[in-house]
Amino acid sequence: MSEITKQSMSRRTFLKSTGQMAAASALAGVAIPHVHAAENNTIQLAVIGCGGRGTGAAVNALSVPNGPIKLVAMADVFEDRLNSSYNSLKNRPAEQFDVPEDRKFAGFDAYKKAMDCLRPGDVAIFATPPAFRWVHFTYAVEKGLNVFMEKPVTVDGPSTRKLFKLAEESVKKNLKVGVGLMSRHSRALEELAKRVHDGEIGDIILQRGYRMHGPIAFFASDPKPEGISHLRYQIRRFHSFIWASGGCYSDFYIHIIDHLGWMKNAWPVKAQATGGRHYRGNSVDQNFDNYSVEYTFADGTKLFFYGRCINGCHNQFASYLHGARGMAIGSKEGDCGMPSSTYKGQNPAPSDMIWESKVNPDEANPYQNEWNDLIDAIRQDRPYNEAKRGAEASLVCSMGRMAAHTGQIVTWDDILNCEHELAPDLDKLTEESPAPLQPGADGKYPVPRPGIVKDREY
Repeated sequence: MSEITKQSMSRRTFLKSTGQMAAASALAGVAIPHVHAAENNTIQLAVIGCGGRGTGAAVNALSVPNGPIKLVAMADVFEDRLNSSYNSLKNRPAEQFDVPEDRKFAGFDAYKKAMDCLRPGDVAIFATPPAFRWVHFTYAVEKGLNVFMEKPVTVDGPSTRKLFKLAEESVKKNLKVGVGLMSRHSRALEELAKRVHDGEIGDIILQRGYRMHGPIAFFASDPKPEGISHLRYQIRRFHSFIWASGGCYSDFYIHIIDHLGWMKNAWPVKAQATGGRHYRGNSVDQNFDNYSVEYTFADGTKLFFYGRCINGCHNQFASYLHGARGMAIGSKEGDCGMPSSTYKGQNPAPSDMIWESKVNPDEANPYQNEWNDLIDAIRQDRPYNEAKRGAEASLVCSMGRMAAHTGQIVTWDDILNCEHELAPDLDKLTEESPAPLQPGADGKYPVPRPGIVKDREY
């Protein structure tokens, strides 16, 4: 193993002995990094989960202007994904990319090996299927690593309770934790939230969210082919399986639900919902094709969310807020698509527009903004921890999903305290472990049955 794995000095410890020297710097007006040794100012990265999300997060991290930042280790359960990601990143400048063969790790314990290549204060990127967040976060907190974790961060009540506890521990350790809910870093939505909270459209009385389009990603899955285990098949096609990702509901819809909760400055306290499966043929995934969810807040106001993955239907992907004195468009198109805008009355007519967002081109990309904000917090040693909020947003998604899958009204407390752990003992998973979801005699996996299975999702 290279010298990187042997460096053990905490950069925060180093700061204590160099603070006076930094304060006396002759470079007036230059920000002095607060957590990095003077002889090595580089923040090192390890990416755990090398699919599109992990690779994209690494690109954003390496594009932060407040460098230097270097990727030094990579890990994935699947060697082909590891190699594909490596090949797409390896041509970056040497000062940004240093991943020799002995720091490329494949397998179920690869996450530990990759994080073992980092020093306290470096950053671990978690972009595996969401079920593994608490497993990886546990190890990162133990090692004193800062973290960027993709959304969602939990898939059920038990994993949310674990994440809440880990979030508290990470705050106590002054770790910086970013969560890939990039709507919170949209400069347009930041301004909209300020305007809404200042009363520009009056008290919010209704919100609407939509993500309706054809099937994407691993929404649907055919029967498992020969040559791959059920465990690997379910991890590879994680959107299809509730234990791995929260299904399409949690994974696809969380951004709209999250930023509408932000605008309301509250989370819903209960949900009721409908949904169903249509035209599925031989598909073995667990997703519903459509979801209609009524969320209720503590003050009685509603958030209606509509999700659909069916070809040939009307497509809509946007969010809206209705207040006592006007309305707003949160996302015009997409998870957080600009511009955001506010209006007099309840129709978004151009003549009734109060405000429309204008964003500096340098801050137009929320995926980049979230990384710029995280690295800035690390270098300036400012409090920055999105783990608890990420777990809350994930729990709200699980609440709506469970309401649809069971046909019951599900409250915040119901889902948080639900004892159905979809995938127990993931921290003990090996190549020989049975898959958390087992097929029936027909080769198909169990699916939700509203009104029949009422206290768990399948």
